[in-house]
Amino acid sequence: MSYRTALSEVLTCLAGPVAEAAAVRGRFPRGAVTSLGHAGILGLTVSTQFGGGGRGLPEAVDVVARTARVCPATAAVLQSHYTAVAVIEAHGGPWLRAEIAAGRHLASLALAESEEEGTGEREGDGPAADSQLLVPRSVATRSGAVVALRARKQRVVAAGEADLYVWSSRPLAAPDGLTLWAVPAHAPDLFVPARPGAAGPRGSATSTVFADPVLVPAEAMLGADGAGLDVVLRTVLPWLLELRAAAETRRPPVLDPALEPALDPVLDPALNAASDPGSARRPPGSLAAS
Repeated sequence: MSYRTALSEVLTCLAGPVAEAAAVRGRFPRGAVTSLGHAGILGLTVSTQFGGGGRGLPEAVDVVARTARVCPATAAVLQSHYTAVAVIEAHGGPWLRAEIAAGRHLASLALAESEEEGTGEREGDGPAADSQLLVPRSVATRSGAVVALRARKQRVVAAGEADLYVWSSRPLAAPDGLTLWAVPAHAPDLFVPARPGAAGPRGSATSTVFADPVLVPAEAMLGADGAGLDVVLRTVLPWLLELRAAAETRRPPVLDPALEPALDPVLDPALNAASDPGSARRPPGSLAAS
C-alpha cells in the first residue's frame, strides 16, 4: 500500500469527529495520531533498514499539506514529529529509530526558549521565534553517566502527548554551540501545564515544558557535544520551514480524489481561527497503548 493510500484512509476518518473535537473543543487528536502510527505515516521518513518508509522531506511535505486541509492540529503535530525524526535519523540509536518506524513513538521538538527567564510565552512563528532555537539558555550538568537538564521550553507541540522530545541545551564542555538530547516524555520531573499556551492550532497541545531538572543518561546525547547548532541550521530549520509552509498552503495538487474530503466550515482553520485554552493532557506514554 502506498503512503498516499494509507493517508487517504486515515484522513477519511479524521475528517469527522476527531477534527471537529480538535478545532472546536481543543482536544488533542490522539486517535488520529495513533492511526497515523499504525498506517506507517509516523515512520514514513525512517530508513527502511529499521522498518520505516524510507521517504524524505518531499513526502513529509505532501503528508502535512494534505493533513492540514482536514485537521490543522494533526498537521502541526506532524510538522514537529517529522522534523524531530530527521534529527533522530541522523544521530539516534537503532532501537529508537525502529520504535518510530513501527509507529509506537511520537516525537516532538523542545528547542525554543524565552529570551528572558520568567517572561511569558511568546506567540506565533517567524524569524524572531526561530532565532530562539539557536541560543539555548538551558543548562546541562553531567555527573558520571547521568546528565541533569534544567530548562523551560516554549511552544512545544504535543507537550504531554509526545513520547520523546528532541531537546537542546548549552554544551556540557564545548566552548560554544549547543547540544541536542533525546528526552523521554516519561522521564521524572518533566512538567507540562494541564492547559496549553496560546501558541499553535487548537488541539495541537502546544505548551511549555518544564525540567527542574530532568535526568537522562549521557548516551541520550544526539551527535557531539556542542555540535547541535549545525544540526539545527542544516536539518531542523530547513525541515521546519518547509513543513510549516506546507501546512499554511493547505491546498496541494490533487493526486488522489480520496484525499479530497468535503470540509464542514467548522473544520476549516481559515473560518475557525479562535484560540481558546484546551483540556488536560493524558499521561505521556507509548502510542501502542492508545
